[in-house]
Amino acid sequence: MTIIDRDTTAPTDDGDVAAPGGDGPVARLRETPVGRSIWRTPPKATPRDTAAGHWSSFLLHIYPVKVRRAELGFKYSWYLGVISTVLFGSLVLSGVYLMFFYVPSPVSAYGNIQTIQTEVAFGQYIRNVHRWSAHLMVLAVAGHMAKVFYRGAYKPPRQFNWVIGVFLLIITLLMSFTGYLLPWDQLAFWAVTVGTEMAGYSPFIGPEVQGILMGGEVVGSSTLLRFYVLHVAVLPTTLIFVLMIHLWRWRKDSMLELDREEPARV
Repeated sequence: MTIIDRDTTAPTDDGDVAAPGGDGPVARLRETPVGRSIWRTPPKATPRDTAAGHWSSFLLHIYPVKVRRAELGFKYSWYLGVISTVLFGSLVLSGVYLMFFYVPSPVSAYGNIQTIQTEVAFGQYIRNVHRWSAHLMVLAVAGHMAKVFYRGAYKPPRQFNWVIGVFLLIITLLMSFTGYLLPWDQLAFWAVTVGTEMAGYSPFIGPEVQGILMGGEVVGSSTLLRFYVLHVAVLPTTLIFVLMIHLWRWRKDSMLELDREEPARV
């Protein structure tokens, strides 16, 4: 990756470029048939070689080849996005722990929650972490969207990433809604009953959406199972995929953009 200083047009190398050739063990490994099958790019002797290696990397390809030094600093505007991502990680870790002790069945779901809170090691703490992380993630994502809107960061060339952000907000709300039923208590049962009834009044596809969510005429075992699968598998996987696209577009749209008050240098 090449870093472009704010006050000059000449790129400065960040020190990651490897010298071509050499007689070290890595260089000798690269010359073997196995090494050539792993390292598909030539030694980074020129800027073009560096760019080719950058594009071929699974982890680095989301970053542009050239980056302005000013964009590498941590800014206050990152906080809500970073907070949302960290809270999602907290939800994944705490949710995996809770899955070991939960069975999505109307017969045992409520009892499992009571067991988690009273008998499982750190069960009450992990469940509270999961619940509060979910509440805070909704607030953080909504705040992030509001900040982007009021700052006008959705304007060209970021329209596509704004749409991706809207999808992330919807997925976050759906994750919170599907997880609400899992304790299978009276509050969750009637809240989901009202929510699915409201979904049935959606234009054009309301009855179909309600049928997909409920799996029957009333909220029952099929509803609980569907909400569980959506909550622990479908929605988190979708969110991770969409988040990767969101970060990729953010990097591509922001890394080389000049400040509005800074004139472009030719």
